[in-house]
Amino acid sequence: MAGHGPAPTGRAVRGGNGGMRIIAADPMDQPELPEFDVRMDVDGEVTYQSFDWPAITRTWWSMWANSPLSAEFTSTDWSELMDTALLHAKYWGGDTKLAGELRLRVAKFGATPEDRARLKIQFAAADEAEDRGRARASRAGSKQPAPDADPRSVLRAVV
Repeated sequence: MAGHGPAPTGRAVRGGNGGMRIIAADPMDQPELPEFDVRMDVDGEVTYQSFDWPAITRTWWSMWANSPLSAEFTSTDWSELMDTALLHAKYWGGDTKLAGELRLRVAKFGATPEDRARLKIQFAAADEAEDRGRARASRAGSKQPAPDADPRSVLRAVV
């Protein structure tokens, strides 16, 4: 897929940081969506009108504030997401040619399960649910493998 660069090699494949530079981050709370005017050119006359954020974009913005992913967002992350909010508003206003750009931008933030898998992000709740499932299965007498067992050990040939 274009834009993701070459496959990792060497230390990155073996689980090291692959030469990644690690810096201290200063996460911040989500800012409010800004108020601004948009330029209107009607019949050669230029006017400015206040931009009204659509309700669906306000809901989308709140969703990001409540996402566990945003707990580590810095000012630059929120700035990029704010630009993406404008694309979201225009998309929902009918400018569907922005769909591809909108999809690419939200993917960088881990919007879908596929995006999070690519970014190597997993919600802790998934691990807890898996542990609860294993405990429930063992109480029910299931042949669930131990966490460190080969997961293929429960597979049976079907003839």
